[in-house]
Amino acid sequence: MNPAATPDPPDSGGSAERHHVMTAEERAEYERLRRHAAVRHRRLRHSGASLLLLLALLLAPLAVVAAWVQDTVSDTDRYVETVAPLASEPPVQEVVINRLTDRVVANVDVKAVTDSLTRVLQDAGAPPRVVAGAESLEGPLRNAVRTVVDRTVTRVITSDVFQQVWEGANRRSHAAVVNMLTGEREGAVRAEGDTVQLDVGAVVEEVRERLVDAGFDKAAAIPDTDRTITLFQAEELGKAQDTMRLLDILGTWLPVLTVVLAALAVWTNPAHRVMLMITATGVGVMMVVLLVALAVVRRVYLDSVPPTALPTDAAAAIYDTFVRFLRDSTRTLLVVAVVTALVAYLYGPGRPARAVRMATDRGTTAAGRRLGRAGVHTGSTGRLLADHRAWTTGAVIAAGALALVLWNHPTVGAVALVLGIALAVLIILAILAAAAGPTAGHEDRAAAP
Repeated sequence: MNPAATPDPPDSGGSAERHHVMTAEERAEYERLRRHAAVRHRRLRHSGASLLLLLALLLAPLAVVAAWVQDTVSDTDRYVETVAPLASEPPVQEVVINRLTDRVVANVDVKAVTDSLTRVLQDAGAPPRVVAGAESLEGPLRNAVRTVVDRTVTRVITSDVFQQVWEGANRRSHAAVVNMLTGEREGAVRAEGDTVQLDVGAVVEEVRERLVDAGFDKAAAIPDTDRTITLFQAEELGKAQDTMRLLDILGTWLPVLTVVLAALAVWTNPAHRVMLMITATGVGVMMVVLLVALAVVRRVYLDSVPPTALPTDAAAAIYDTFVRFLRDSTRTLLVVAVVTALVAYLYGPGRPARAVRMATDRGTTAAGRRLGRAGVHTGSTGRLLADHRAWTTGAVIAAGALALVLWNHPTVGAVALVLGIALAVLIILAILAAAAGPTAGHEDRAAAP
């Protein structure tokens, strides 16, 4: 009998159950199958994350446009803030002045005045030279009338009256943008066939009253129907209206869906930091694409507006005014994406990232030691900050992101301000952690020798 052999433990059921020990070949096969399952799992997660990222990037530009449409349409103050600068744009003012002056002068029958004067002079027996001189007064008289009318109209359009009337009319009819997108024929901005027109009726009434008060009774004959200026002219306006209606409906949920898809893409991928950097870079690229698309649409719009309907500089001013908040939002998101990608990279193992982190640590540690030598010790608070540095850093970054989310229409300047404050807070916390001084255990070990 082999004394080294261990007898099987007795079984209450009368049968011995032997414990199976895997051989080397079985252990190798088990490890191979486990690695294969892990690889398949990682590949599945990579594929899912890639699909989610693709959907998020495709929806990102649409989400920005949809949010802009809904915000501009639903918020009266935002809408007025959007269209108010049009009243102070010199090209737009020049168009309004010329249109109103032409209408007033067209309603003043200068020829009838000179003909009447000629008949009076003839009946009075005036010399032929005097009668001929009266007939030649039509041109100078028409120029004089136009000069006076132009001066009066210009005084009204360039004064605060025009700005106040313009803002008041748009505030009372802030649903004009909705009417334009839905094709309704109400409000200051409305669709007429394949054109989008701007109603300046309130301004016409103000100018007409001023001219009548100045003695131009003919100004009262300015027709009420001729009160519009063509802003846009496009054959695909109907399709654009359908698209804008869809974007308006999705304006609330499309941005949320895009953010959720991007977050799921980062969470699903095994390499969260790398995926965050890729997602931020992709969003930045899509924002650049959107800015380029806005520039292309601007060129197409300017080419579609005939100079006889609206001068090019006025059309450019109108387009730039209407889309300026969309352009600002796109630039803001571009900056946020660049900052996010840079932060994700700095937390990685790259040599430049490690060099930046080491330089920052050396600087904050040196500053904290200087405070310690000056008698300023943060004690347990500093040690707490040093032991939970990752949590404090995450809390500061989360607070900065929350500040931008709660900020009402953040701009690039707002992003720079929040980023500067977050960096300052992180540096201060690192200095306070470095100024904690040695712990009690460290002091005992230092005194032991």
